[in-house]
Amino acid sequence: MALNAARAARPRYERQLPEQRRQELIDATIECLKRHGHEGLSMRTIAAQAGVSLGLINHHFPNKDELIAAAYRHFNTELVAGLQAAVQRAPAAPRARMRAFFKASFSRPNLDPEALAVWVVFWGMYRHSPLIQGVHRESYQGYVQLLRDMLGELVREAPRQGPPVDLRLAAIGLTALLDGLWLEWCLEPASFRPAEAIALCEAWVDNLVRRTDGSALE
Repeated sequence: MALNAARAARPRYERQLPEQRRQELIDATIECLKRHGHEGLSMRTIAAQAGVSLGLINHHFPNKDELIAAAYRHFNTELVAGLQAAVQRAPAAPRARMRAFFKASFSRPNLDPEALAVWVVFWGMYRHSPLIQGVHRESYQGYVQLLRDMLGELVREAPRQGPPVDLRLAAIGLTALLDGLWLEWCLEPASFRPAEAIALCEAWVDNLVRRTDGSALE
């Protein structure tokens, strides 16, 4: 009898903290985009994935753009955080840190064809959503800055033999190479192996460093 009374006294559901609920909605949104692409933008689909009502979503996010922008920010933050963690685990030598970055870029969870569906939705919204534009600028700057810092370490230890390197442009160029290889692999994984993508990126960096005088234009 006492056990039954204790069960009856328990709430039918556990009230969650707002941040925890928001994160669950963001996770559900990303999962819907992975499974359904643009069809996953439906608030009803997201609500069903999260197991909540539409009203609860509206309580935490005033509109769909707010929810998608939050999902975009989280997706980008997780990406950069994973790359930063890989770099931090690597030996202190600049080349080892750069190689760790490349290996993390071309391995799971970053190298995932399902993730392409998520990115396509975000990119498709970019032109018409100021919220998505703001998140993109914020995340892109963080990603480029990470590459810029690592390239600066490599350049500063290089022998002096050529013109100084413009680190801003170098980081933008390397970002474009990484993004292009990632997209090509997601579209056609059989076209090249991840190890070949890593070798291409390392060759690009080696060529840059060989042409520098060991200084950089910050």
